[in-house]
Amino acid sequence: MDEKLTNGYRFLYLSSKEHPKVIRLRIRMRDLISADALEKAVRAVEKRYPYFCVQLTKKEDGLYFVHNERPLVVLNSRNGVALNCEESNYQMLTFSWYDNWIVMDVFHGLTDGTGAYEIIRTLLYYYCSERYNVKLSSDGIRLCGDIISDEEYIDPLSVIQLPTPKRKELSNALNLIREGKLESDNNPTVYSIAIPEKEFMRFNIEHDGSPATMVSLFFSRAVSRLFPDCEDIIRISLCVNQRPALKAPLAHQSLVGSAMLEFKKKLRSWNLEKQSTAYRGMVFAQTQEENVLKSAAGQKSLAQKLLNSSDTERKQIADFVSKTMTRVQTATVSYVGKANYKDSESYIRDFRTWTIGEVPLLIEISAVNGRFTLDFIQHFSSPVYVNAFLNELDMNHILFDLQAVERLRLPEIKKNLI
Repeated sequence: MDEKLTNGYRFLYLSSKEHPKVIRLRIRMRDLISADALEKAVRAVEKRYPYFCVQLTKKEDGLYFVHNERPLVVLNSRNGVALNCEESNYQMLTFSWYDNWIVMDVFHGLTDGTGAYEIIRTLLYYYCSERYNVKLSSDGIRLCGDIISDEEYIDPLSVIQLPTPKRKELSNALNLIREGKLESDNNPTVYSIAIPEKEFMRFNIEHDGSPATMVSLFFSRAVSRLFPDCEDIIRISLCVNQRPALKAPLAHQSLVGSAMLEFKKKLRSWNLEKQSTAYRGMVFAQTQEENVLKSAAGQKSLAQKLLNSSDTERKQIADFVSKTMTRVQTATVSYVGKANYKDSESYIRDFRTWTIGEVPLLIEISAVNGRFTLDFIQHFSSPVYVNAFLNELDMNHILFDLQAVERLRLPEIKKNLI
């Protein structure tokens, strides 16, 4: 079934060599990777997810994802391979491995974290079953032989009646690069921090928080301490799954909106619990169905505008959108939710989520095998904001472990059709 791009346009034109719109999931297993077992698992993924085995194709009325008969690539490589080119069989999804790491790369315009997690659940089920010769529970995992419903295939944005897009002019937000004087620091870096899940959840319950809002709040407090005299607002963009509002829980497309959490000056004197309640209130208001649908309508309108424009105009629009996002957001926080990889989790030692946005700093939260991993994905290398965040954890007696500091590496998306 050919699928015409909607949100995919936005990701495609915002993607660049420096900031490719790719989700990279990195999984460190208990043991060295078995190439044969991984190959078999990827072939199972091919069968179960035909809508992820696609090639970008240009037609008279726009760009489409069409079924790609070539196999998904599985490489023994630390860096992976560029998407949408001969080396990747023109696929938008690839796999690689080295030592005891499995890596999956997927175009963000094809799916989001929710969709990517489904692929990994299936992959790990087949991989661990083969690698360890065990019978795992298949409850809640999409497997070969399933009847694939239309609800998995159909893009809800193409069929649902959406309200008039909600337009809201936002004031300038505090810019981390400008305020931190990091203009010359062009070295994208990831800091990975582990926090015990049980203790952090207890802290959240005691302080009226949730993992995503509390991480957003701690980061807001950290930035506020660094720049107490800055007049620009600290504004965190918290990613929102649009599927519930779209009544499309099985949809595979990239369906992510945002809630804006503003750390206004009057909040700064409040205690942590009151601040946390305020942040949760902001999320509650902005994730009401009507507001989520208006946000989705805005994204669809942008996609239509890109579709109706010339190639030069599309690049100008993408540049304007990128600059606007940078102007009105301080940082982004993303949390898909507890991964729940079932029986496979006992074989996982590390789980990292890497991608990159327009905003200089993105915090990706993963919850796997009893701990939260926070990946601070930066356009720069300076640890100034990570250290300030860790200081917030320290002050609140939250245990953490800085596990790794790595240069950000994401595969390029070859844009040979635009």
